[in-house]
Amino acid sequence: MSERLSPSGIPIPAVVRPGDVSTEYARDLGDPGQFPYTRGVQPTMYRGRLWTMRQYAGFGTAKATNERFRLLLDAGQTGLSVAFDLPTQMGIDSSSPRAAGEVGRVGVAIDTVDDMHVLLDGIPLDRVSTSMTINATASTLLAMYIVVAEERGISRDKLSGTVQNDILKEYIARGTYIYPPAPSLALTAEMFRFCAAEVPQWNPISISGYHIREAGATAVQEVAFTFADALAYVQQAVDAGLPVDAFAPRLSFFFAAHNDLFEEVAKFRAARRLWARLMRERFGANDASCKMRFHTQTGGVTLTAQQPLSNVVRVTVQALAATLGGTQSLHTNGYDEALALPTAEAATLALRTQQIVGYESGIANTVDPLAGSWYVEQLTDNIESRALELLAKVDELGGAAEAIRAGFFQDEIGRSAYEYQLRVEAGETVVVGVNKFGDGQLPPIIPAPDFKELERSQVARLASVRAERDQPAVTAALARVAEAAPDYLPTHTAARRELMPRIIDAVRVRASGGEIADTLEAAWGRYQPTM
Repeated sequence: MSERLSPSGIPIPAVVRPGDVSTEYARDLGDPGQFPYTRGVQPTMYRGRLWTMRQYAGFGTAKATNERFRLLLDAGQTGLSVAFDLPTQMGIDSSSPRAAGEVGRVGVAIDTVDDMHVLLDGIPLDRVSTSMTINATASTLLAMYIVVAEERGISRDKLSGTVQNDILKEYIARGTYIYPPAPSLALTAEMFRFCAAEVPQWNPISISGYHIREAGATAVQEVAFTFADALAYVQQAVDAGLPVDAFAPRLSFFFAAHNDLFEEVAKFRAARRLWARLMRERFGANDASCKMRFHTQTGGVTLTAQQPLSNVVRVTVQALAATLGGTQSLHTNGYDEALALPTAEAATLALRTQQIVGYESGIANTVDPLAGSWYVEQLTDNIESRALELLAKVDELGGAAEAIRAGFFQDEIGRSAYEYQLRVEAGETVVVGVNKFGDGQLPPIIPAPDFKELERSQVARLASVRAERDQPAVTAALARVAEAAPDYLPTHTAARRELMPRIIDAVRVRASGGEIADTLEAAWGRYQPTM
């Protein structure tokens, strides 16, 4: 019988026996809610409360996205997740020539806090948590969210949600960076400080393995490279004078769920255990700081344009992997996302998939139901040990930032992606409807919005805000941002002036996201890849 390998290249025996597993219950598993959290971060997990069903949405204008949010909330969604367009992610106003052709295409365009008001219209911010997939401009978008709440009379301590704010993975796998790594990391630490002091229920970062996986990483690389970035953020905050236990309990993670059910379940269990051990061993963190809480999204890169209804089954398997693995919140992809932004029908069916898994499958009745499976425990051990080996290589290079400069992450991910594609093209890895069981039919065509008209209306909206705002107040607020920005350069040795309150002040007087980004770029420069 030929050897079989998991997608991460881990050998899979035909039969796993008790002697093949070295797992010890007290050392490696423990009860749910107890260190090292292999079996879950809460004692009762879904018996107490199901995961948050947080569908991701962003459609051109704030008004259209608000309508989708309301549809999903009415259908039973329990949290919001916002996709922003590329100009918003890159700190470019919709009116800039650099934004031409990109406004509203892959998410919602947000230029000023007035757009954020429309986006969140009618949504009770003190009762609904909001996740925002935003990185280089995370500080500005969080400031907008806070000002919207403030202008509605909602205090900061009532707000709950997450900004992704994971800039290192942008250099590795995604590309929506603006500033060089050093001031970007310093700004991340400032957001840790600010949220711990002012917005205690807010997660100031969601350290993302998802985009690393989407770029072609294996499950093992996803865990290792995500934790390499996470350790860099923790070290940056500690070096800035923050006690680890003051901010670490609010760290959150974001992972992908792909098709190999057992490897994905084992990945989540191994990640929880490995993170707990890393935090205790490297930083002496307390138990609350060792809990790895994470959001999961089903694998966008696994969706096929061919036979798109087959994606419903893929998403269901992936949702099972995420929930059997103990995720805290979940987004399930629409079956038509390989073709276009998901239709309302597809988005609703994706949410129904979560609800059926949660309320009908029985997996919520007991915590970590696959624990004790010799195969799952062996996979869990293998993923943890292989991830540790990769982390050791990153440590040898001097940490995540140095590994990025050396191209280590990029080379490893590129190699994995290439090898996977070779397996698909050779038929060794089956993709139903693509390299096996195809029907020769062309993918359906889904109508696209009129993006040119959308861009014109968004530019006009921004012009109206600029015409009506108090321009001297905007100029003064941006000057205060510029005054503090040099404190976040590595050459600065004195105490840093707090930047987040200044950004909030600028947002309050209707400074745009592009104006704030340009102010910071003037002090910090723009990152230029060396490879």
